Amino acid sequence: MFKNSLAMVYKVIFMGTPAFALPCMERLLQGSYSIEAVYTQPDRPSGRGRKLSPSPVKELALSKGLPIFQPESLKTAEAEQQFAGFGADVAVVAAYGKLIPAPILALPKCGCVNLHPSLLPEYRGPSPVASSILAGDSDTGVTVMLLDEGMDSGPVLAQRREPVTDHDTTGSLTARLGEKGADLLAEVLPLWLEGDITPQPQDDSQAVFTSMLTRQDGQMDWRHTAQELSRRVRALNPWPGCYTRWQGRQIKILEAFPLAGGEGRAGQVTALPESAGTPAGVETGDGILALMKVQMEGKKEVTAEEFVRGQRSFLDSTLS
Repeated sequence: MFKNSLAMVYKVIFMGTPAFALPCMERLLQGSYSIEAVYTQPDRPSGRGRKLSPSPVKELALSKGLPIFQPESLKTAEAEQQFAGFGADVAVVAAYGKLIPAPILALPKCGCVNLHPSLLPEYRGPSPVASSILAGDSDTGVTVMLLDEGMDSGPVLAQRREPVTDHDTTGSLTARLGEKGADLLAEVLPLWLEGDITPQPQDDSQAVFTSMLTRQDGQMDWRHTAQELSRRVRALNPWPGCYTRWQGRQIKILEAFPLAGGEGRAGQVTALPESAGTPAGVETGDGILALMKVQMEGKKEVTAEEFVRGQRSFLDSTLS
């Protein structure tokens, strides 16, 4: 560590890919740090044209004139040699997108400090925010930790809680956690570099693991409760999104909320009273899922009121 070195400008390697990582990178740019290199995932196809697109982290790095590296793998001698050449005091990692191999982890003088959007050991792995919403948690948080060879299993430097609201989607909550995590990192990183924090090991017996979301996770099963399905709509927004089928066509459910009651069969579309604030809901295994915004495949997003007005046969039909 660098005790009594407040005037130092620390050499940092930043590793991140999505928008979640941007606040962390911006705080580093504002602090007493020299970003020697930015590591981010290779450009990936996106959009209807499937053109190669840079990550949000790459775009910010380009705007700041920072050196950018996008290796397909860090598990090569060449990657290790390149990483070592920066002589970094610390690597700061925020949703880089791949496990970092042990030889790389060992290179920075003060290790690799990672920001994770959950209160570890809960929700290790690739989908912590969605998993928290799916579980119906009233709060979640962020963890600043040291990386080891495991999946989010390293010792903790600091944590901070954040409430989960009934309106949060994975998109909105992730953005908020990114900001909160960046604030926490800005407080904790100097203390770690100066030797003023003792890392606390995680209790592995309490670990909860998450899995990678797929498009199939978005298929609505109307036998589940309205409460569960409402959480699923929020948890899978913006990706992969929730969908059902009507008259052989896919309909995305973009916004919905649960209502008590319901007497019909699961999947049946039912008219709702004016007091509900939306004209249509879907019967579930328990309760009604009131629809607010939907999108028919090949069409634009509309309110449920607009959709029902244009598709008169939607009410009393059955979704699958």
